[in-house]
Amino acid sequence: MESSEGFLTEQQREMLDIAPQNVEVLSSSPKSPTLKSPGAKSSSSFLLSEHHVKAPGGGKASTAGIAVRHVRRSHSGKHIRVKKDGAGGKGTWGKLLDTDGESHLDKNDPNYDSGEEPYELVGTAVSDPLDDYKKSVVSIIEEYFSTGDVELAASDLKELGSTEYHPYFIKRLVSMAMDRHDKEKEMTSVLLSTLYADVINPTQISQGFFMLVEFADDLAVDIPDTVDILALFIARAVVDDILPPAFIARARKTLPESSKGIQVLQTAEKSYLSAPHHAELVERRWGGSTQFTVEDVKKRIADLLREYVESGDIVEACRCIRQLEVPFFYHEVVKRALVLAMEMQSAEPLILKLLKEAAEEGLISSSQMVKGFSRMAESIDDLSLDIPSAKTLFQLIVRRAIAEGWLDASFLKASGDDGQANGPDDEKVKQYKKQIVNIIHEYFLSDDIPELIRSLEDLGAPEYNPIFLKKLITLAMDRKNKEKEMASVLLSALHIEIFSSEDIVNGFVMLLESAEDTALDILDASNELALFLARAVIDDVLAPLNLEEISNKLPPNCSSGAETVCTAQSLLSARHAGERILRCWGGGTGWAVEDAKDKIQKLLEEFESSGVLSEACQCIRDLGMPFFNHEVVKKALVMAMEKKNDRMLDLLQACFNEGLITINQMTKGFGRIKDGLEDLALDIPNARDKFTFYLEYAKERGWLLPSFGLPDAS
Repeated sequence: MESSEGFLTEQQREMLDIAPQNVEVLSSSPKSPTLKSPGAKSSSSFLLSEHHVKAPGGGKASTAGIAVRHVRRSHSGKHIRVKKDGAGGKGTWGKLLDTDGESHLDKNDPNYDSGEEPYELVGTAVSDPLDDYKKSVVSIIEEYFSTGDVELAASDLKELGSTEYHPYFIKRLVSMAMDRHDKEKEMTSVLLSTLYADVINPTQISQGFFMLVEFADDLAVDIPDTVDILALFIARAVVDDILPPAFIARARKTLPESSKGIQVLQTAEKSYLSAPHHAELVERRWGGSTQFTVEDVKKRIADLLREYVESGDIVEACRCIRQLEVPFFYHEVVKRALVLAMEMQSAEPLILKLLKEAAEEGLISSSQMVKGFSRMAESIDDLSLDIPSAKTLFQLIVRRAIAEGWLDASFLKASGDDGQANGPDDEKVKQYKKQIVNIIHEYFLSDDIPELIRSLEDLGAPEYNPIFLKKLITLAMDRKNKEKEMASVLLSALHIEIFSSEDIVNGFVMLLESAEDTALDILDASNELALFLARAVIDDVLAPLNLEEISNKLPPNCSSGAETVCTAQSLLSARHAGERILRCWGGGTGWAVEDAKDKIQKLLEEFESSGVLSEACQCIRDLGMPFFNHEVVKKALVMAMEKKNDRMLDLLQACFNEGLITINQMTKGFGRIKDGLEDLALDIPNARDKFTFYLEYAKERGWLLPSFGLPDAS
């Protein structure tokens, strides 16, 4: 019996005979693309094809499905797997047979080793906190637009945390509302006012709106009227006191002139915030839920407090406060309630009971309560003029509120009120403020500058001159244009005569430091202060370099004050600035400086020919520019030198006697001649001698300050 006959067929034997030859060819000519044999395919494809070993009788062996290269048959007839990826092993064909094939690991193989799998770098997605935050706030905003539940939205935002990302919430909220109806736009403004200070701090509100302005070009791709809608959102935020008016000036500096953001800011400022009754128009533009202006709200607050004092019904009072639907404005409720408690001491227990109940119920938030008390602390000196015991009463109320837990104790640190008795200096300042308020009010009624100057001199407190300037302009800003014009005219009269340049500079620094607080009561405080600064420069009360000095004296955190100075400088650099600024409050003249100079020249020529003092004085008075009378002095002296006629000295004497030309304006006029004496001497050879004579004449008659010196001899 042949040992191999029962195990291999003739075909299988032929395959085994050919295999060694193919191995030699493959090893000697590895780059040969084909190896042809009669009736066969290329050697590589032939040897690597999926031939299955058949058992005698035509049935499949137990190794069915396994490629030939992976199978070895022993002489005993058993099937043996070759080593994985190996060329060793007794009786095996080696690795050369696998050179062109693909080896696949079978996880179902009992010998499968996962360590032999090729390494794969698996990228794990890193979660970005900002992306997660943005996704979360979208759902909060969508839910708020559906339910209108302000408290729920505020609560969800608090629970979300990540407070450093709140500017992105502002941006997302407004941009989503811009593409919706007026209802959602109004809801957005209401939510922003509610979140202000309690959930989102003022700086983040400004950052969020700046991101929107910066993003305006992209928003305009999907929302055609982006400029108008976003401008209205900014105007509404300013009206609602959650954005400072200075935001527009600050943002304008950082944006390219060609951007949509600049258009947004210009539209907000010119179309909305500069319009008459702008607050009412802006608040009603989207059909707001309140449908009344800030003044209406203040009136309703006053009415509900009076009704509460009469009835004592605290439940009804809380309902009325809630019905106002202006949680961002509840600090006004606190302030007015405190004023009423001081005016009617019999009502104090009821008022304090209402404030305590509103705080404990969560109707008036902690931040609104502190804000109301802070506003009261800032105006307590003015209130003391009508209620002498106001400061003492207020300190008692503060202590009680903190003790009962409805006023945060941090209020004392913020206000600098430690409950201690005032020192003698504080009492002196308090008394001074009380007196100057009466003096200023009297001036607004009488328009009597000499009387005001005498009153200030009688007070004998020149070290407090900056305080007077601050109080004068603050009171004027809260009145009509007439009083603002009178305040500017008064500053011109006070300059040099009583106030030094340092007094003026320090007074404006004090004003700018408190500009943000002033803006709580005077919406356009920043722009009006800029006009006062510019007018002071036009009137020669301040030199242009003084504006830089004022800016440098401001504390680092007083960004709004610095912006106001920049606005003043912009006003002064505009074309025809002098004429426009002189007319800013409808001043008595409305003329350009050149027109005024021409009129002064003509009236002096008429006096020189007629010699009628009364008529000349009346013409000077009719000019209505007392701050510009130094020009009268200068032109009168030049004309006296040219004409060799000393009649002009009689006119100056008459004007001085009547108080028509003040010592300030006289000194300034003589100073201008002194400064230009060299140029004047080119046309008038004896100008120096003449001026020396006029100077001595003026000093003898008290026209000038004693410190004014003679010109240096050349």
